[in-house]
Amino acid sequence: MADMHRISFEPVDIEMEVGEDESVLDAAFRQGIRLMHGCREGRCSSCKSYVLDGDIEMENYSTFACNDAEVEEGYVLLCRSTAYSDCTIELLNFDEDELLSGIPIQDVRARVVAIESMTRDIVSLRLRPIEPATFDFKPGQYADLQIPGTEEHRSFSMATTSSTADEVEFLIKKYPGGKFSGLLDGDIADGDEIFLTGPYGTFTLKQGHVLPVVCIGGGAGMAPILSLLRHMSETGNVRPVHFYYGARTPDDLFYLDEILGLGKNLTDFAFVACLSESMEPAPPGQITVEEGNVTDVVSRRESDLGKAEVYLCGPPPMVDAALALLEVGGTPKDQVFYDKFTSPAVE
Repeated sequence: MADMHRISFEPVDIEMEVGEDESVLDAAFRQGIRLMHGCREGRCSSCKSYVLDGDIEMENYSTFACNDAEVEEGYVLLCRSTAYSDCTIELLNFDEDELLSGIPIQDVRARVVAIESMTRDIVSLRLRPIEPATFDFKPGQYADLQIPGTEEHRSFSMATTSSTADEVEFLIKKYPGGKFSGLLDGDIADGDEIFLTGPYGTFTLKQGHVLPVVCIGGGAGMAPILSLLRHMSETGNVRPVHFYYGARTPDDLFYLDEILGLGKNLTDFAFVACLSESMEPAPPGQITVEEGNVTDVVSRRESDLGKAEVYLCGPPPMVDAALALLEVGGTPKDQVFYDKFTSPAVE
C-alpha cells in the first residue's frame, strides 16, 4: 500500500489525504473535492498552484503550462504532482462555493444500447451503466471512456443529465484515424461493454448565480451545452439563455427540434446557428441562421458580454477565438467556463 500524506489547502482551510501512487488532483477527485482543472495532462494551467510547504515532484508536464522559472519558485500543476510528505498548497484558481460540492470519481462498467449518426461526423453513443447501475454527474461534466482492448482512454462530455442516470449519452466527433471514434463505424456495436471513469470538469452551471447565460459551441461541443439546457429546462431555471452553435453547413446541424423544445421552457431563450461555409439548403424556418464564424456572430449580436456568464465548448481554435473575444469585451475570467480538449487527430 502506498504511503499516505496530508494536503492542506490555503486560503480555503480544506484538508485531504493523498497517496504516493496518485496525483494530488486525482486524490481530490477521489474524495469529491472540486479543484479547478482542465486537460489533466499538464498542458494547460487551470490547476496551477503554489507549494507553501512540503515535498512535491512534478513529471510529464508542458513548460508552456508551468515554465522553469515558475517551477523554481514553487509553482506546480496539481494534475502532474506527487506528494512525498505532508504539504501545504495555496490554490490560485478556485471557487470556494464549489470546492466541496463535487461528486467522487466512479469506475463504471457500461453496455452500449445505441449508436446513431447525427451528422456526417458526429455520432450519438448511448451507454447503460451495469455496475454500478447508475452514473452520477453534474450537467456539463465529462468522463473518460476506455478504448476497448487497450489501457488508453478518450474524454467525452455527457449530453444527458442525472435525471436519466441509467442511460448516458455522449456526442462524439469522428476523426480520421481516431482510436476511439474510428471504432464507431462498426467495431463497437449494441451490447458491447465499455468502461468509463468520471465525472470530471468544472463546466457546470453555478448554483445561485443570476447573470444571463451565453453558450458558444461547435462540433461535439454540443454535448455539455445540451446537458446544461436539458438541466435548466428540467429544473425550471429562469436565467436568460442565448445559445450560439457554429457549424459549416446546414447538414452539420442536429438536435434542432429538441433545442427549440427546450427553449419553450426557458426564459428569454435564443438559438442561433452560425454557418461558416454555406447556408443552402436553409434549415427549418423556426431556426435563426447567420453566416460567419460563431465568434463573429456572437460579437455582432451580444453587446454586453461583460454582464453574462459564458460557457464555451468546441474545437480548440474556436475556444481560443472565443476567449480572445471575451477578453476584449471585458468579461471577467470568473464568468467564463470551458473544457478544452486536445483533438486525437493531432496526438
